[in-house]
Amino acid sequence: MIAIKTRLRRLCTVLALVSVFILSFSMSRAAGEPETPQSPYFAVQNDSGLDQFPMKDSKITVRLNGVIASVHVRQHYRNEGKAPINARYIFPGSTRAAVNAMTMTIGDRRLVAQIKEKQQARQIFAAAKAAGQTASLLSQQRPNVFSMDVANIVAGDDVVVDMEYTEFLSANEGVYEFMYPGVVGPRYGGDADRAGPGQAVAWISNPYLRKGKDSATTQDIEVQLASPIVIHDLQSPTHQIITRWSGPGNAVVRLNEPRESAGNRDYVLRYRLQDNAIVSGITRFTAGNENYFMLQAEPPKRVARADLPARDYVFILDISGSMEGFPLTTAKSLIDKLLAGLNSNDRFNILFFSGGSQTLSPASLPVTPENLALAREMLSHMSGGGGTELLPALQQALAMPVAEGTSRSLVVITDGYITAEGSAFRLVDENLGHNNLFAFGIGSAVNRFLIEGLAKVGRAEAFVVSNENDAAREAERFRNYISAPVLTDIKVSGNGVELYDTEPAAQPDLLAERPILVLGKYRGASGTASIELSGIAGSGPKSWKFALSDADKDRNLPLLWARKRLERLYVFPNAADTAREEILSLGMKYSLLTSATSFIAVDEKISNSGAPAADVKQPQPLPAGVENTAVGAPLQPAPEPEAPLLVWFAALLLALRALLRRSSGV
Repeated sequence: MIAIKTRLRRLCTVLALVSVFILSFSMSRAAGEPETPQSPYFAVQNDSGLDQFPMKDSKITVRLNGVIASVHVRQHYRNEGKAPINARYIFPGSTRAAVNAMTMTIGDRRLVAQIKEKQQARQIFAAAKAAGQTASLLSQQRPNVFSMDVANIVAGDDVVVDMEYTEFLSANEGVYEFMYPGVVGPRYGGDADRAGPGQAVAWISNPYLRKGKDSATTQDIEVQLASPIVIHDLQSPTHQIITRWSGPGNAVVRLNEPRESAGNRDYVLRYRLQDNAIVSGITRFTAGNENYFMLQAEPPKRVARADLPARDYVFILDISGSMEGFPLTTAKSLIDKLLAGLNSNDRFNILFFSGGSQTLSPASLPVTPENLALAREMLSHMSGGGGTELLPALQQALAMPVAEGTSRSLVVITDGYITAEGSAFRLVDENLGHNNLFAFGIGSAVNRFLIEGLAKVGRAEAFVVSNENDAAREAERFRNYISAPVLTDIKVSGNGVELYDTEPAAQPDLLAERPILVLGKYRGASGTASIELSGIAGSGPKSWKFALSDADKDRNLPLLWARKRLERLYVFPNAADTAREEILSLGMKYSLLTSATSFIAVDEKISNSGAPAADVKQPQPLPAGVENTAVGAPLQPAPEPEAPLLVWFAALLLALRALLRRSSGV
C-alpha cells in the first residue's frame, strides 16, 4: 500500500511540474512574441529608453511662381532617448508631386542621395544599417504615401533630411489651389494588390496617437507667392495664416496657429488672379536634346442646353469607422444638397457601405417629395463603424439596372482609407460602360490617390471637401459641372512642328470652366511653328493657335512631363512588367522618386559600433475630425493570466501529493 502511495505521489509531482512548465512557456510566448499588426494601432508609451518621436520638426517652404509650385521639405530627426535607434516615418505627398532631390546632413557632413532601383536601394540601406552607418532611405508606398527610413541615430545625434519636389497648379472656376498633405489617414488593409505577405501593405501598421493628442513633432509651412498678375482672395480654409505683402502679386504666407497641431490635416491655400484671369499660353524648355512644351488654355464659357436627357444618380456613401464624426456629417449634408438640386425627371439611389452594404432601393427611384423624404430619413439614422470594403460596393453599384436613354452617374463619397486602389481602378475601368463616375473625398486628410484615380478611370471629375464650409461650394460646383458640356472632340495638333509623347494622349470632353492642360514634346519646329487647340462648343467648332516663338521658358517642364506620364501609369499599380520598366526608366532618367525607384544616402562613417539599434515607428497624429474608431487596439504586453485552468490543476496535484505524504507517514 505504501508503495502505491509513493508512486501516486511521484506521479502528482511530475504532472504538477509539467503543468507549470506549459503555463510558463505559453506566458513567455504571449509576452515576448506579440503579433505584428497589419492594421493601424494606437501608440503605447513605454520606459524602454527608446525615443518614439525621433522626428522633431518638419519645415515646408513653398515657392509659387505662376502656376508651378516648387516645394522644399526639411525633416529634422534627433534621438533624445538612451539607445541608438532605426526609425520609420510614414508621411503623405501630393498626387502631382515630382520628387527629384534628397540630401542628408549629419553635423557638418552633407550627403547627396542617389536615385536607385528600389530593391537595390533597400539592399544598400540594409547593409549600411547592419554595419552601424547612419543612412536614410526615401521610398514610395503609394503615389501619395512615402516612407522615410533612417538608420543608426545614436543618442544625442541630429540628422536633417531635405527633399525637393515640383508640381503644377490648375484653376477651378478661376480659383487656384495649393495643397500640402499633412498626415496619412489610417488605412483599412483589405489589399488585393500586395505582392506578397506583408510586403506592399506593411506601412499601414504604423501607430497613431489618440484623438485630440498633439504630436511631439511640429510642422511649419511658409508659402512665397510671386505672380505677374495681381492676386485676390488669398485665404486658407484649413489653417489660420498671416500674410505679409510686398506688392500686389507678391506675398509671404505663414502659419498663425500652434505648430504641434498644424500637421493633423491637409494645408490648403487658395487665391484668385485679377479679373479671375486664367494663366493661358505656351511654356517650353529644352533638356537632354529633347524639347518640352506645356499648353494651358482657358475653355469657352459654358453654353446652357435646354434639353438635357434624363439623369440617374447613384450615391455610394462610405459609413466606415473612419467616417464617423465630421466626415460622415459633412457627407450627409453634401448628399442632402445634391438631392435638392435634382430635376423632376431625374432618378436617384443611395448605397451605404462599410464592411457590408445596404441600399435605399433595389433600383433607382424617381425624384418625388416622398422618395426624397425616405432618403433623408435613412441618411439621418446612419452612423460610422466597421471596415472600408469599397470593392463590393462598387460591384453592386455598377450592376444596378439603368433605364434606356438615361445618363447615369455614380458618385462615390469616402475618405479613401483603403489600400486596394488598383483593384478599384481596374473594376471601374472594365465595368463602367456608358456611366460616369465622380469621386468626392471627404475629410481633413483624404486619400487623394484613390479619389483622383477613380475619377480618372471614371471619365469624370474629383472633388475634395476638407471641411464643412466647403460642402456647399463643392455641391454647387458639382451641379454646375454636370449641367452641360463646354467643349467636346478636343484635339491638340502642331502646325509646322511635330508633337509626340503628349499627356494626356487624348483629351476627354470638358464639362467645367477649368483650363485645358497638355504636356508633351516636339521636334522639327519651323520659325512660324504653333500648337493648335480645337474642339466643338455649343455654338459650333472652335480653335485657338499658340506660337512657339512666344513661349516662356521653365526648367521644371521635363520633371512635370515625366510626372504626368507617371500619373497615367500609376492608375493601375500592378500593371504588366512593361509598365514597371517604363516607370523605372522614367525614375532613373529624370531622377524621380517612383514606385520602382528610391533615394538612398549613406554616411561612410560608422556611428554605431555597439549592439544593433532598435527599430521604432514614429506615431502619427490622427487626422482632424477622424474618430478613434478608425484605429485598432494598441499593442500591449500580454496580461497576466487570472487563475487559468493549468494553475488550479497544478495546485490540486500538489495538494494531493501532500495528503499522500501525510497518510503514508513520510
